Amino acid sequence: MTPLEAVLLGAIEGLTEFLPISSTGHMILADHLLAIKDREFVKTFEIAIQLGAIAAVFLLYVRRFLREKKLYGYLLLGFLPTGIAGFLFYRTIRQFLFNPVSVSLALVLGGVLLLFFDRLAQKNEKDHKELTAKTAFAIGFFQILSMVPGVSRAAATIGGGLVCGLKRVLAVEFSFLLAVPTMVVATGYDLFKQRGMLHAVHTDLLLIGALVAFATAVLAVRFFVGFIARRGFWIFGVYRIVVGVVFFFVFWGKTLPGT
Repeated sequence: MTPLEAVLLGAIEGLTEFLPISSTGHMILADHLLAIKDREFVKTFEIAIQLGAIAAVFLLYVRRFLREKKLYGYLLLGFLPTGIAGFLFYRTIRQFLFNPVSVSLALVLGGVLLLFFDRLAQKNEKDHKELTAKTAFAIGFFQILSMVPGVSRAAATIGGGLVCGLKRVLAVEFSFLLAVPTMVVATGYDLFKQRGMLHAVHTDLLLIGALVAFATAVLAVRFFVGFIARRGFWIFGVYRIVVGVVFFFVFWGKTLPGT
């Protein structure tokens, strides 16, 4: 991996992690397009740079983490379903669904759902509910869907919030906040499994990727909240469908499940 490739992957991670377009899906597609040879390090790199994106959300919402004590209960309830499902099924999903064709299909299906969520969000703006423990727990079950690469953790949790009656800004902000415990646990677990690859030779690339992911995630989060308040989700749905269809035909027949 070159420093330029580290910057590119860091930017993709930061820009897509909190948008409803699937960071994992985009990283898988980017991997296959760039054809970086050191596959084992690439896997570790993509896991490690998520820490930069996590730090961005924590920095932007640090006041809420410090002031809203009941928020921790909501985040725990939101994390539990995914934590349990991840422990049980993550290895199987990673073996069979981490390939460009599966990602492309998930992008298209998720895009169609985002168009539905956009209409639901307009309804919720007029008659919305507040976040409760029950709602947080329900959103946690929606988050399980994001274990499938290409679905998008943000899309799943935002969609879950909208289905539960939250207005779109509240659904988006809880999605951001829920990302912190979910990603810290998932990233920490993956890094522990890949700890043999964390050696001094690649420290500079890891640092470059994490810093770029941090900077671009800050921009993406700030942009997204304001954008969806004015325009909604439909453009992200259309984007997902177009990208999914294009890459489906690009990679169809070239990859097998689990490759």
